[in-house]
Amino acid sequence: MSYDISTLRKFVSPEIVFGAGSRRSVANFASNFGARHVFLVSDPGVVAAGWVAEVETLLVEAGLRCTTFTAVSPNPKVDEVMAGAELYRASECDVIVAIGGGSPMDCAKGIGIVASHGRSILEFEGVDTIRNPSPPLILIPTTAGTSADVSQFAIISDPNRRFKFSIISKAVVPDVSLIDPEVTETMDAYLTACTGVDALVHAIEAFVSTGSGPLTDTHALEAIRLINGNLEALVANPSNPVLREQIMLASMQAGLAFSNAILGAVHAMSHSLGGFLDLPHGLCNALLLEHVVAYNFPSAEDRFRRVAEAMAIDTRSMNGAQVKARLMTRIIELKKTVGLEARLKELGVTTSDIPYLSGYALKDPCILTNPRKSSLRDVQVVYEEAL
Repeated sequence: MSYDISTLRKFVSPEIVFGAGSRRSVANFASNFGARHVFLVSDPGVVAAGWVAEVETLLVEAGLRCTTFTAVSPNPKVDEVMAGAELYRASECDVIVAIGGGSPMDCAKGIGIVASHGRSILEFEGVDTIRNPSPPLILIPTTAGTSADVSQFAIISDPNRRFKFSIISKAVVPDVSLIDPEVTETMDAYLTACTGVDALVHAIEAFVSTGSGPLTDTHALEAIRLINGNLEALVANPSNPVLREQIMLASMQAGLAFSNAILGAVHAMSHSLGGFLDLPHGLCNALLLEHVVAYNFPSAEDRFRRVAEAMAIDTRSMNGAQVKARLMTRIIELKKTVGLEARLKELGVTTSDIPYLSGYALKDPCILTNPRKSSLRDVQVVYEEAL
């Protein structure tokens, strides 16, 4: 019996505990992994919100030692990962817990890789480069969007190249993800918008990706539906717990979809942009989204029709051009309502930056699963349209 490798699909996921209060089980899970000394990774914003102190208390009350590392910037950098790994080793820690958005979670993944290999994080760029198992990893997301807590991606910034590189491996899928909507209550409206649109991009790119399949499609479409129906209301009412839970669920489903189907040109271009100008990842995605949709539409028209339907557009009497126009209008309208209207030039991108940005975007592994093959000139044109 022969089989076609191109039709096979695998699906990786952490153990997930979803719901209000799930963060409080952190010490129980750490103890299950045999922890004696936990390495807690976070950032100054999450410290200020009070969540780090709560996790420290939960761990200490359970009889565990805790060393806390919070020197993580919004796009985690190579030297931050290395400093964290050095502190992990010096403190003789045995389990890693991270609480925060994508940056502390990605940094924690990097720390685990370096701690188990003793080499520079730069050596692990790319797909399936990890040989040794990382220490047990428990992640608690404080934003509803990046989905680092369920994905097989770690994104690290290399300031020397002004470039964000991807590490893709099931070895960076955390062991446990404690997804607690209560923790996202301290996000402001702008961060809620950025991370919510990031999750929307994850879901759309995963659905039209060449790596998509029945295991990821249902998660992607449900995430699109939930974000389309709830994000604008949440940005207007950031303290509404029901809306928070809906967007947190959407973020999780989008993460399960993109972690397994991989992504596309929006993320390849966004990683290049975020590394170059040190901008928020969700904002970069938002600025590029409709331009990449327009570029990709001819190569995945049936898929984009289903995306439009998930965004509550009745496509029954529409031809392809009409679907494309309505979908782009809805994306732009949603972005405008949540306050993400900037253009690239307003953030400091100039025409002369585009060749540099495009070169790095084409080296990003996310471009490989984009539904339409992209040349250097194709990517340059999309950047130009987003200016």
